[in-house]
Amino acid sequence: MSETSPGAGRLEALRQRLGLSYDTIVSMRFAFNVLVATTIVWNTLILLGDSKPIWAIASMIGTSDPETDQARQLFRNRLINVFVGCVCGLAFLILAGGRPMVLPLALATTVLISTRVVRVKQMWRQAPITAAIVIAAAIAGQSTRHGVEQGFIKVAEVLYGCLVGLVVSRLMSRVWRIQAPAAEDAGSGGGVTH
Repeated sequence: MSETSPGAGRLEALRQRLGLSYDTIVSMRFAFNVLVATTIVWNTLILLGDSKPIWAIASMIGTSDPETDQARQLFRNRLINVFVGCVCGLAFLILAGGRPMVLPLALATTVLISTRVVRVKQMWRQAPITAAIVIAAAIAGQSTRHGVEQGFIKVAEVLYGCLVGLVVSRLMSRVWRIQAPAAEDAGSGGGVTH
């Protein structure tokens, strides 16, 4: 949809006057997405008592793509692979316990399930990362129960970060519309509004 907002012409004129490329404008919006989403994620999780919301921040960045269709696809694929990793990590914890020697086998198995069974190629790495979060929590806490509890908390952080990244990207695409240049000017996009 190439529906333009009333101020789009003025923004385009300003972009041209300043000599900013389409890629520069997209980069600026991406930086602003990350600024806003980081502020939201960090402050809400700190208020909820999470003193180290780094997993949520990393996940938020992973889904804060300035291209909303790409952000939505990243969110979907990350969600699927987080689920796979969580299930695999929990299964290994319950079946084998939270011992260090369980981690390599659990991660290798998670990779095989993610790549050969689930086959959501984009974000394949998220499945073993999530399994590692779940199992490492048990190893660090020296308790399977602690691992399960902390694993669920960390997975919830990841999902929250992803959701905030997606929502902020979506809202920013509506507030700050960017008109892609014609295909002959940019070699991509073809006049699509992002």
